[in-house]
Amino acid sequence: MRIGIITATYLPSRNGVATSTALYVRGLRERGHDVRVFAPRHPLMPAREDGVYRLNSSFLGAQALGAPADYPVLLAPGPLLTARLPLRDLDVLHTMHPFLAGGLALKWSRLSGASVVFTAHTQYDEYLHYTPMPRRLGRAMLRPHVSAFARRVDAVLAPGRAMVQMLHEYGFAGHVEQFPNPVDLAAFQAADGRAFRTEHNVPPDAPLVMYLGRLAPEKSLDVMVRAFDRARASRPELRLLVVGDGPSRASAAQAAPEGVTFTGPVPYARVPEALAAADTFLTASTSEVLPMSMIEALAAGAPLVAARSPAALDLIEEGVNGTVRDATPQALADGLLYTLHLQRLSALQAGARTSAARYDLPERVRALDEIYSGVVAHRRHRRQRA
Repeated sequence: MRIGIITATYLPSRNGVATSTALYVRGLRERGHDVRVFAPRHPLMPAREDGVYRLNSSFLGAQALGAPADYPVLLAPGPLLTARLPLRDLDVLHTMHPFLAGGLALKWSRLSGASVVFTAHTQYDEYLHYTPMPRRLGRAMLRPHVSAFARRVDAVLAPGRAMVQMLHEYGFAGHVEQFPNPVDLAAFQAADGRAFRTEHNVPPDAPLVMYLGRLAPEKSLDVMVRAFDRARASRPELRLLVVGDGPSRASAAQAAPEGVTFTGPVPYARVPEALAAADTFLTASTSEVLPMSMIEALAAGAPLVAARSPAALDLIEEGVNGTVRDATPQALADGLLYTLHLQRLSALQAGARTSAARYDLPERVRALDEIYSGVVAHRRHRRQRA
């Protein structure tokens, strides 16, 4: 198949959508498909990228639109650039966003006759605090737009139950296929975290708690750090590494108690060894859909201690690969102590690795291939009947 993927974020941007999209591109190409990626220009992008077509972008106003600093805002391509893009022979277009990137997918599908697939990755209501408009106005504009866009595509996918529920609450009554993000299981199974511990002065035998991800207000970092501090009152040897970057990093690091280290971001190639260093993964966020970092933690053998949320309930089998607790410091502290119990931890770590198998890249790519084949066959059938 000839597949076009239109995304508002792609490597080298560092976020779950960019990472999962790049994994799918790699896996689809390994299955023999012609995959063309249409993504924003990024100042750190490679000089040459086979099959990647960069569209104009801007960092100006990114934060005003709710975008992280590492997330250039896609700009609409003009007719001259559009004419030079390889669009007319595409079989399917897959977009990760219902706004400009989604509008381009619908427009370009009219040039090629391609089917359009949409993956809804983000609980948009949770990010309205970044925008300058009142929350009520933002929701009134956002919800009808997303619902109307979903009605115009051939298939709607969502990584977890939170997104399926969100789309229905927005007014979309059609079918939403729950479709988890992938993980490169082999890279995490082979990872060794000893060097990462040494680099950050964590003794080999110290119980290590880790959070890895974007450091932003919706991640509830204050609750997470307070939970760790309460657990450390019972287990003084505990350490917490907070890996990542974002607008909350400086303030959270300044207020961090003893035993907590903010490492800053790490290159994605080092994420497996970072997570392999951890004994458990802790998050207090309730805004997640199905975060890559939590799936990757399972793949590295780090059981999850997570605040109650649809994403946590999607990922965690209670007492098998982690535990779900109320989003309070004391409840999460109790969850940490439960998980790190010496007679329980090794079984939870084994359960984490086993549960990650369902997210392995080859399996997820095979399932995506089936989605594409189905929508392409359905569109061809409709043309034949017309």
